[in-house]
Amino acid sequence: MSESRTHFTRTARWLHWSMAAMILAMLFIGVAMVTSLELRPWLIDMHRPLGLLILLLALVRVRHRRRNPPPPLPDSLPTLQAYIAGASHVALYVLMFAMPLLGWAMSSAGGYVVTLPFGGHMPPLAPQDPVLYTLLRGAHGVLGYAFFALVLAHVAGALHHAWVRRDGVFEAMTGKQ
Repeated sequence: MSESRTHFTRTARWLHWSMAAMILAMLFIGVAMVTSLELRPWLIDMHRPLGLLILLLALVRVRHRRRNPPPPLPDSLPTLQAYIAGASHVALYVLMFAMPLLGWAMSSAGGYVVTLPFGGHMPPLAPQDPVLYTLLRGAHGVLGYAFFALVLAHVAGALHHAWVRRDGVFEAMTGKQ
């Protein structure tokens, strides 16, 4: 088998690990934002552009994945586990798009401008409306907790492949043989 069939490409691995770090940071920043009034403005100033960067990288990642399909799962993987792996990856991708878009729409509905790190502003994604803001904020929070749970399940699955099954799935994403 060629490396492209047994391992993810270097680009896919870079996108995976850099986005993993950003998403974990976002989840913890999100929790800190709702618990610290003093740090909240500073955290929001980090959270918004990082969310937009994650959205941009998710677009790049989907495009790359379509051109460079991931290696197949091992034939020894039970059908149910293969189904769960596929469904969880779809859910992760959906949340990589949904969370930044919800955050952007929520900010717009709340009348907040999403400022880019090097100047400029994002256009509003939703009309300014306090009721819509409340709905989007609730959805953003609930999906944030769901995202955190899904990330934990993903890490648990990866460790299961690395330490229990030892079937090469974990190594395919680390680039090690």
